[in-house]
Amino acid sequence: MTTLAERNGPTVAEKAVRRPRVVVAGSTSYRILQLVLLVAAVCALLLASQSAPFRVGQFTSVFIIAIAIAGLNIVSGYTGLLSIGHSAFFGLGAYTTGVLIVDRGYSPLTTIPMAVVLCFVLGLLVGLPSLRIKGLYLALVTLAVAVAFPEVIRKTGDLTGGAAGMVVRANLLVPPKWTGLTRADTYLWIFWVSVVTLAIVMLLIRNLVKSRFGLAMVAVRDNEIAASANGINVARVKILAFGLSGAITGLAGSLFTMYIGALSPESFSLMKSIEFITGLVLGGIATQFGPIVGATAVVFLPYYTGSVTDGPVSGVVFGAVLIAIVFLMPDGIVGRINSVLRRFVLVVPADHPKYREGEPRT
Repeated sequence: MTTLAERNGPTVAEKAVRRPRVVVAGSTSYRILQLVLLVAAVCALLLASQSAPFRVGQFTSVFIIAIAIAGLNIVSGYTGLLSIGHSAFFGLGAYTTGVLIVDRGYSPLTTIPMAVVLCFVLGLLVGLPSLRIKGLYLALVTLAVAVAFPEVIRKTGDLTGGAAGMVVRANLLVPPKWTGLTRADTYLWIFWVSVVTLAIVMLLIRNLVKSRFGLAMVAVRDNEIAASANGINVARVKILAFGLSGAITGLAGSLFTMYIGALSPESFSLMKSIEFITGLVLGGIATQFGPIVGATAVVFLPYYTGSVTDGPVSGVVFGAVLIAIVFLMPDGIVGRINSVLRRFVLVVPADHPKYREGEPRT
């Protein structure tokens, strides 16, 4: 015999305290969830690759900018060091690839390691001031790097083309023969190269954040004094974080050259750094998928606001949309999505104390 309470269902109070479905990392449900998300991502990429060349180019731009923002996320998101100079890393990677292709006859993919190494070294140098200064003062130092980089490019015209810029001919960017793609399919080749590179970068950053060095970065961000008291070499963490951040952003710059084929100092001005910071804030600082969502926002929002209105009004609309997003989602788009999803599904680590005590697992 059912009681009256059973027939009426759960009360309002019971509904209010209803807990989300818990998924333990490493469990069968967790693996199934990962598989479903992976299949959905692959299907979305295959569908995107079948779009018109212009649209495929937009997606490629999203992936390249996402890699650059992921690099910025290491130093500004996980380590807590504000940097406004990542356009310099982006530009150095781009010009390294351009010079090696045009002047040295390198194939595009073989230029990536050199671009990464040079940007890593530059990142170490830019990170040195963080040992003495922080906050807005450090931001001003990185700002100086961003402002100085285009001027350096203009003054080195024999190598970079100076103010006239550098053009990498299309026949130098053709896909390798083993791909089976032709010169007309170059846009598709760069699309998939960017996808694979972004996937590798995201996986490496995920493992980095979970490593001892990643925990040290977060500790330095939260409290430098406490981190130092617990044996963390704060200076080493800061400098290496800048180096890794610069290397990843330089990698994005190298892909940018393969994608755009034309370089000029104006492409790597302070506005590019602001674009990266905007994407990081919109997507979600110190989140895994924030760079992808933020890059999508900074690429497509200006395009769609510009299609709605013309002239200066489109810039006003774009700014209003940015303000609305920041106001309604202070933790970024991904942060907001995560907070909503946690009401329904909660993923916990396998060594969570509560679930080691015999609590039911999903």
